[in-house]
Amino acid sequence: MTTESEEKKEGQKINKRRKKTPEVKNKVNRWKVAFIVLVGFIIGSITFVFVRITQVREPNYKPVPELVEKDGTPVVAIQSKKKQINALIDFYLADFQKGSDITYKFYLENEAMLNGTFEVLGHPIQFYLYFDPYVMDNGNVQLKAKSLSIGTLGLPMKEILKFVQRDYKLPSWVEVNPDDSTILLRLDQFRMQNGLFIRAEKINLVDDDIRMNIYLPKDSNAATNKSDTEEESN
Repeated sequence: MTTESEEKKEGQKINKRRKKTPEVKNKVNRWKVAFIVLVGFIIGSITFVFVRITQVREPNYKPVPELVEKDGTPVVAIQSKKKQINALIDFYLADFQKGSDITYKFYLENEAMLNGTFEVLGHPIQFYLYFDPYVMDNGNVQLKAKSLSIGTLGLPMKEILKFVQRDYKLPSWVEVNPDDSTILLRLDQFRMQNGLFIRAEKINLVDDDIRMNIYLPKDSNAATNKSDTEEESN
């Protein structure tokens, strides 16, 4: 037979077990809640990044200009290297982007590279977009996107190009095509003083050989002769 003291001790052990059980259960529940909150935060952050990049702030009604076929005579043949072209690009973009909140860089190495940033949750994320340049028959230059470096974020090139098209201040003669991952440098739309225009002839970045021609418009001689005739008559 069990004594009263033994029964008392047994009762105390049972009470202790009953008291411990809710604490363990509460501890497990807290970990579950913390895990669910963490997963929700990660999913929410990824969703925010995707929506931020793919959203359209306003419709893009900018019409694509038709190709302008220019007749003329090549008057200056330029053969240059990447170092000189990069200096020219830096000078042009520094002046073009004055007053802009979002800036970017474009330069040539063994590939053409676009370097810029966009913000995610208030933090700037830097990206490098690499292109292969191709000279087209009409003298324009097509940049075909080939790879993207953007830290640990796995975003497709198409979405980055959409961001560039939407948020970056670009010259009117630069055409971004996210669907086929290209940027077209519309030299046929580029204007120089006195009507001079440029056509690309060759771009070989590996051998550091870049060539282009500056053309005199076909009707420039007629305009010059007309001006001379008016001066003589006066």
